[in-house]
Amino acid sequence: MAQIRRVCVFCGSSQKVPQVYLDAAAALGRFLAQQGCEVVYGGGSTGLMGALADAALAAGGRVIGVIPEHFYTPNLAHTGLTRLEVVPDMHTRKARMAQLADAFIALPGGFGTWEELFEALTWAQIGLHEKPVGLLNVQGFYTPLLDFIAQARSQGFLFKDHEEMLVVAEDPAGLWAKLQAYQPRPHAVQAWLAQQRRDQDRLNSPG
Repeated sequence: MAQIRRVCVFCGSSQKVPQVYLDAAAALGRFLAQQGCEVVYGGGSTGLMGALADAALAAGGRVIGVIPEHFYTPNLAHTGLTRLEVVPDMHTRKARMAQLADAFIALPGGFGTWEELFEALTWAQIGLHEKPVGLLNVQGFYTPLLDFIAQARSQGFLFKDHEEMLVVAEDPAGLWAKLQAYQPRPHAVQAWLAQQRRDQDRLNSPG
């Protein structure tokens, strides 16, 4: 069972989204604070980012923001956090958030959120970490993505164990329980590496 003291949350910063997603971010922030779990996130004050941080802080939780220098502006940076770390660039930001966290959760978001989610999953797939990666599927937002992942697996681009590295639930309590129960899949990493070797051997074989 995973011991989770800090969760890195990936989520959107846009203000122009339906209220249901802002409410879901706030609910997750409150829930994590109630579990005594610190929140690590991108340090923003707007959109789901701001709703998440504000709710966690209001519930007595601790929130650590990691923000790159070019986003460190009065309009974007959250100035009321437990701690705000300003880093040189996006690559440093992602590495630092991953270093701080015991688990990852993606809320609804856009390109940046998806990129962060898939990087965390890829790192798990190739054995760079064994931390659980969760998806909060609010109002079915990520259902098309989950269908696409299933299609990639059915076409041989993923192993089933890799697909199952992504933990999915529709509410914070359900996701929290699954994250805590997550069991790393080192055999899946070894299977992936073995497949790469087989593919390379086929490429190198004459004829």
